[in-house]
Amino acid sequence: MTDKSYRLGEIAQALGAELRGDPEVRISGLATLQAAGPDQLSFLANPSYAKYVADTRAGAVILSPAAAVDSPTNVLLLENPYLGYARLSHWFDPAPVASPGIHPAAVVDASATIAATASIGPNAVIEADAVIGDQVVIGAGSVIGARASIGAGSVIRPRVTLAHDVVIGQRCHILSGAVIGSDGFGFANEKGQWHRIAQLGRVILGDDVEVGANTTIDRGALDDTVIGNGVKLDNLIQIAHNVRIGDHSAMAAMVGIAGSTKIGNHCVFGGASGVAGHLEIADQVHLTGMTLVTGDIREPGVYSSGTSADKNRQWRKNAVRFRQLDTLARRVNELEKKSKG
Repeated sequence: MTDKSYRLGEIAQALGAELRGDPEVRISGLATLQAAGPDQLSFLANPSYAKYVADTRAGAVILSPAAAVDSPTNVLLLENPYLGYARLSHWFDPAPVASPGIHPAAVVDASATIAATASIGPNAVIEADAVIGDQVVIGAGSVIGARASIGAGSVIRPRVTLAHDVVIGQRCHILSGAVIGSDGFGFANEKGQWHRIAQLGRVILGDDVEVGANTTIDRGALDDTVIGNGVKLDNLIQIAHNVRIGDHSAMAAMVGIAGSTKIGNHCVFGGASGVAGHLEIADQVHLTGMTLVTGDIREPGVYSSGTSADKNRQWRKNAVRFRQLDTLARRVNELEKKSKG
C-alpha cells in the first residue's frame, strides 16, 4: 500500500475530466465499485457493472457522460473511463522505485556501457559491449548478453534473459522469466537425424513494447525477428524465428506464432490462438480465443475456429457428424444435380 493522497480537483485536472462534486475530497487509492471506501476512487468501464454504481461507497467514480446520472457520489466525466483508471493506477503503484547505480553483487563486463542513471540489481550479469540506456532498470538475476542494447526508460524485471545482439527500444517492460533472443527451432534432417542450424539473426523490439512473464521470442535464422512499436505480449507466449509483428498489436496468454509469419498492425489475438508458419496476417485482424490460423488472412475483421464446450454426450454426437460432413456434402451435390436434371 502507499500513503499517497490527492485532491479530487487535481485528479480531474490531470485527467482532463469534468468534475461534478467536491474538489477537496482526498483520494488515497483505487478500488472496485463494490469494495471502494470514501477515500478511494472507482470507475465504470463495463456496462455489466453499472448495477453497482447506485450503492457504491467510493469517494468518486469515473464515468462516461451517458452513465453519470446513476451515480450517488462525486463524478469525473471521461469518454474513456478505463483509460482514466489506467493513468491513475500509476499514481498509486506500490512497486519499489529502483535507485541508480550498480549493485556490488552484479557482474558487469568492463566493456559494457551503462548510463549513470541506470539501475543494475544484485546478481545481474551484463556481458561484453552491452549498452544500457538512461533510467533503465535491470532486475536481480537478469542476464544481458553481449552487444545487446536497451533503450532509455526500459524496465527489465528479475530473471529475464536477453541473448546476444538483442535490441530493446525505449520504455519497454520485460517481465520475469522472459527469454528474448533464444535460438529458433531450426534443424536439417538427413537420414532420420537432425542437424542443428545456427541462428544468425537478432531480435529487435520497438519502443513501448511489453513482454509478459515466461514469454519467449526467438532470434532470426538469417533475418531479424521484429516486434513493432507499442506491441503488448501477455505471459507464456511463443514467438518463433523471423516473425514480424506490426505496431500496436496485442496477444493474450499462450498464443503461438510459427516461424516467418508476418502479423499486421493493430491486431488482437485471443488466448491460446495459434498461427502457422510463413503466413501473412492483415492489419486489424482479431482472433478469438483458441483460433487456429493455417492460411493467409488478407482482410481485417474478427476470425474464429474450433467449437465451444458442450456436454460430453452431445459433443461426441457432433464429432461423429463432423466426420460425416464430406460424405453428406457429396450426397447433397448429387441430389442437386438430379433435381436440376
